[in-house]
Amino acid sequence: MRDIDERTLSTRIAIDASIGSCIAQAAGVLQDGGVDDARVSARRLLAAACNLSPSAILARESEPITAAARERLLEFVHRRLRHEPVSKILGQRSFWKSDFFVSPAVLDPRSDTELLIEIALEELKARRNDPLRILDLGTGSAAILCSLLLEFPHSTGQGVELSPEACAVAIENVRQLRLAERAAIVQCDWTKLPGNDAFDLIVSNPPYIATAAIPNLPPDVRDWDPRAALDGGITGLDAYRDIAPVILERLAVNGLGLLEIGFDQAESVPEVMVRSGLTVEAVRRDLGGHPRVVVVKK
Repeated sequence: MRDIDERTLSTRIAIDASIGSCIAQAAGVLQDGGVDDARVSARRLLAAACNLSPSAILARESEPITAAARERLLEFVHRRLRHEPVSKILGQRSFWKSDFFVSPAVLDPRSDTELLIEIALEELKARRNDPLRILDLGTGSAAILCSLLLEFPHSTGQGVELSPEACAVAIENVRQLRLAERAAIVQCDWTKLPGNDAFDLIVSNPPYIATAAIPNLPPDVRDWDPRAALDGGITGLDAYRDIAPVILERLAVNGLGLLEIGFDQAESVPEVMVRSGLTVEAVRRDLGGHPRVVVVKK
């Protein structure tokens, strides 16, 4: 990777270029700057700069870019060169079937995490229209909670989050998706959950990266996702040790617990769950074949 300053960046994206040429020029700059998904990033950033959808931009490639759109694109590309994720630049991330507001205060919801939704739908198929009670521990953007509430239309849910900044993001997503009457965002430590309600479904994508491994993460993750959402302690298991007693106490009869795990935690996380008195039903793999979700019951 070589540094690309703002003056060089400006000369490489022509003032009078067409939209299609700008995509190619921006992609070239990003590729030279070490961005892996250069073409996809360029198209999404240019679409946003032009206030168009990524699909609409393809139909207008021959049109000239406006001066205002070019200035926005230059800003976006400059930020992407610092490995800031496109989602954080644009403040939006698609997850499952919805678009979610994201900020530096929350972990980017990723496609691998959608396996939690898929398993919930499989396991609770017969209860799809029941008034289920859902608990999301470490809710972040509330992408998991909101997606579940939309799939289980008569359910209610609670998202627990320690960070006040993340809670604000979660509340905004709940509002935008018109789920305020069914979802509550609670700012607290997940080991100090108020009340004594039982839940039919408890889900979590907790921090599970071992502290020593964080410097080796891709810069898009290491430098832009909140450290608290990544760091699982020396072994990566701290959060699971805290969560297991909560699940044991709060999971309803015939309830289901779903926990996202790291690729190398297929044995260690189930061991933590079993030692806490829970039953591990399965360890499910993602599309890449990596262990991704531990399924637990009482």
